Amino acid sequence: MSILEILAFLTSLIAVSLGVLGPRITWPWWSLSSLLYSILFFQSAYYASAALQFVFIAGAIWGWLGWGPKGAKPKKLTIKSRLGLTSVVAILSITLWPILTSIGAVSSEIESFGFVGSICAQLLMVWQKFEAWPLWLIVDIAYTYQYFQGELYLTSALYLIFSGIAIWGWIRWGKESKKNEHN
Repeated sequence: MSILEILAFLTSLIAVSLGVLGPRITWPWWSLSSLLYSILFFQSAYYASAALQFVFIAGAIWGWLGWGPKGAKPKKLTIKSRLGLTSVVAILSITLWPILTSIGAVSSEIESFGFVGSICAQLLMVWQKFEAWPLWLIVDIAYTYQYFQGELYLTSALYLIFSGIAIWGWIRWGKESKKNEHN
């Protein structure tokens, strides 16, 4: 466990917890944690996870601009959009898997799903969609296992905590989306 992993852990925990609550200040924390984790993941040969952090930074900038001063106002996707999202995650994950294997990435099957699922969940967060949280839960459980196997124990613990936070977000944004559907 390094100082880098500890700092990345702490900033990520703050960022994701703020994300559940929906204030705009979520996004600078997300950027900082993503920058720190990009370095850690690259050093650990989790190349898709390292690259994903730059997607998160771009998403954080977009989220800062998109959420506005009052924060998130979550709503739900249509059933058709949910089916489309599930198809996109499955197809792109299967497509990315052999690419990661060919460049020597660690845990490529989980990493391919985590990469695609995280990008989709990040977009759903920026777009203030309730479905971000159930998808985050699945991704976080997969990453908990991956990082534990890779001996990044603090990061594995972080993703286990993220799983609990995702459940909290799922519940909170579910309630908020019901209110916002009527507005």
